[in-house]
Amino acid sequence: MAFRKVVKVVSIVGIGAPVVLYGLTELNEYRKRQPTWARMLRVQAGDQVRMVFQDELPSREAQLSALRNTEEFDVLVVGGGATGSGCALDAVTRNLKTALVERGDFSSGTSSRSTKLIHGGVRYLQKAIMKLDYEQYMMVKEALRERSNLLEIAPHLSAPLPIMLPVYKWWQLPYYWVGIKMYDLVAGSQCLKSSYVLTKTKALELFPMLNKDRLVGAIVYYDGQHNDARMNLAIALTAARYGAATANYTEVVRLLKRPDPSSGQERVCGARCRDTITGQEFDVRAKCVINATGPFTDSLRKMDDQAKPNICQPSAGVHIVIPGYYSPDNMGLLDPATSDGRVIFFLPWEKMTIAGTTDTPTDITPHPVPMEEDINFILSEVRHYLSPDVEVRRGDVLAAWSGIRPLVTDPNSKDTQSICRNHVVSISETGLVTIAGGKWTTYRSMAEDTLDAAVKAHNLKAGPSRTIGLTLDGAQDWSPTMYIRLVQDYGLEVEVAQHLASTYGGRAFEVAKMAHVTGKRWPIVGKRLVSEFPYIESEVQYAIKEYACTAIDVIARRTRMGFLNVQAADEALPRIVHIMAKQLDWSEQRMKEELEAARQFLYYEMGYKSRSEQLTDASDITLSPAEVHRYTKRFHKFDKETKGFITTVDVQRVLENIGVHIDENALHEILNEVDLNKNGQVELNEFLQLMSAVKRGQVSDNRLAMLMKTAEENLDQREPVSVDRSGGGV
Repeated sequence: MAFRKVVKVVSIVGIGAPVVLYGLTELNEYRKRQPTWARMLRVQAGDQVRMVFQDELPSREAQLSALRNTEEFDVLVVGGGATGSGCALDAVTRNLKTALVERGDFSSGTSSRSTKLIHGGVRYLQKAIMKLDYEQYMMVKEALRERSNLLEIAPHLSAPLPIMLPVYKWWQLPYYWVGIKMYDLVAGSQCLKSSYVLTKTKALELFPMLNKDRLVGAIVYYDGQHNDARMNLAIALTAARYGAATANYTEVVRLLKRPDPSSGQERVCGARCRDTITGQEFDVRAKCVINATGPFTDSLRKMDDQAKPNICQPSAGVHIVIPGYYSPDNMGLLDPATSDGRVIFFLPWEKMTIAGTTDTPTDITPHPVPMEEDINFILSEVRHYLSPDVEVRRGDVLAAWSGIRPLVTDPNSKDTQSICRNHVVSISETGLVTIAGGKWTTYRSMAEDTLDAAVKAHNLKAGPSRTIGLTLDGAQDWSPTMYIRLVQDYGLEVEVAQHLASTYGGRAFEVAKMAHVTGKRWPIVGKRLVSEFPYIESEVQYAIKEYACTAIDVIARRTRMGFLNVQAADEALPRIVHIMAKQLDWSEQRMKEELEAARQFLYYEMGYKSRSEQLTDASDITLSPAEVHRYTKRFHKFDKETKGFITTVDVQRVLENIGVHIDENALHEILNEVDLNKNGQVELNEFLQLMSAVKRGQVSDNRLAMLMKTAEENLDQREPVSVDRSGGGV
């Protein structure tokens, strides 16, 4: 009621609201400078964890052995996403005997496909104020509290990020300013940094790519950003180091049940599991089973009771990655009102730019695919906010992915049609505990609520949650300048050292120790997997220690190469497979299977298919006659015999004439990108389609197009000057 009254007063006062909020903000600043009971509680909660923290991670084989041979666990968590891993960490730090199984890799689902933000939800606060919705207000308040905690417990994987909200109408400036100041106010002592207003000139100075037409100013506020897959992994690894038996690629085949001695009613008492790598099946018995399977919530609920109605209402969120030059290094952008009412974020991430997200109903699948219409929608919205000088090209989309949001209806609610905005914890008649809904930022509080309910329902002997302030794996020995020691002690490149420090935290030294000598003057150690990214070969070896079992695990979640650039990831795959094969003793057949599976993953799930389809044999040639003549002439510099097609031999011959050498395998790859009918040669029509797609912006940075242009320019410079033009040689 108090919240509703405050909102009504602000609405009535109107123009006086900014003044009131300014005073409240100043009070908030004063409160932030004082010692708070919340910070005291963090210290105390962290100190209460008394379990032995294992510096050496148990192997996956040891974890599977623990799952098979433990007579009974207190808690078995099904699902290795952020919420499931959070439940396992919460349970084990309450001194409960804990198991965690995940049918794929940790974070292989929605948790690795987010917007990479740790946020309270500015748009939810707006809805809370406009609709006087106390539930949404409390959801934002909780998320802001969890945002602060997550930034504190994993500083190597997360950091505050300023986000600009451009304003194109004068009346919007006070309106948005009030809303953003309310966001700061609700955060209270956990406010990262105060928001502020920018003039048009200053906004363009900080974000020069911004469309300046009709721009009147901007507001900047702060949220958090993180490496989501690595954060999820850090939570799971922390649980493992505290003693939880955790295993990826371990699928629940069915739930185990037994009659309750007192009531005779069947109760869930564990699960039949299968190691999907070896095919071996075994039983894991537990007093309590927690369903934390995200979009697959209903699958496990129906294993418990086929008659249960579905509660998950999946929604697809598509994101794209474009080159880093589209945004400043440390400033994001929020489009609060797109053409169809959705919110689009435009953020710097891992030296690239990430844009998204969409929100469309979808079917539940373990392999969601980004659709071309969603990619084009995002590009269209981005164009509205960037300067006309910046050509937003479809060909600049380096990767794209789709994540499934597990929106849910509350099974405990009488109104089964309404989607619950917050998370839901429910307990079935057989004792299965289900946690569903929620958001990445609130994974810890979701886990706490789940374990509180599980402890009560199953009479488990456990105290309160101890995860507030509990640092995650890698955070213990991290500092902002730690990368300098990596450079000085091991001879790593600065960029590589910074990457290792921000990915592994204090454990970066373990990765550096495994790095091979380059044989160069500098860097001394650390061979890159691909030239444009700071990922090094020893990370593949270390990934196996972190339970990576497939090449996809390495390119998608131990490194983020697949999410950043599908072509670079594809280029790195053979080397990654070779290193893993040596470590895991793979056969030649297994190596081929891994390579093919990883390429299928890149092709369908990371947007390689959408990228390659920009050049198909159905493409229109939209070149002018003069352009057709120019490109045909260029083509015939390689097709000397006017065969109508060129092969690697033709290209190699021209390159030799200008003193350039390219490996034959690399040449095959370059031509294969343009060889639409896959007959081993590039025909004139295919080359013209390529140049037409380049002109339209559907294809960019094509290697064959650039190679032929460069070769033509070099050949033209070498052509002899005619006698007429030289004046007869006099």
